[in-house]
Amino acid sequence: MKISKIAEILEAEVLCCDGHTENEVMSACASDMMSDVLAFVKDHAVLITGLCNPQVIRTAEMMDIVCVVYVRGKKPDAMSIELAESKNIVLMTSKYRMYQACGLLFSQGMHGGDCLI
Repeated sequence: MKISKIAEILEAEVLCCDGHTENEVMSACASDMMSDVLAFVKDHAVLITGLCNPQVIRTAEMMDIVCVVYVRGKKPDAMSIELAESKNIVLMTSKYRMYQACGLLFSQGMHGGDCLI
C-alpha cells in the first residue's frame, strides 16, 4: 500500500517528506513501546504510535520503517521532524485513536508483520 493511500484512509496530515508518499509500505506495526517495535519483523513498514519523541525516529531508522503515523492528533517536536527529514521517513498525524487507525488500515488490506517473540 502506498503511503499516500495510508494518509487518505487515516485522513492524516503529512508533516514531512511528502515527496516520498508514493513509496510502498509492506506491513504495519502499532505500539507506544519502542522495545516492542524492535521485536517486529519489518520490511518497509509503517509505525502507528502515540509516542512523540526523537527515539521513535531513531527506532524507525534502525528497523527500516519508512513512515510513522502519530495517532490521537499528536504531533512530534521540531527535533523529531528534522531527524525524520534527514532520514527520509514520512511523518503524519491522524485524529484517530490507535485501535481505530489499525482497524481502518486492516480493513483496507494492510497486514501486520511477523513478530520475533
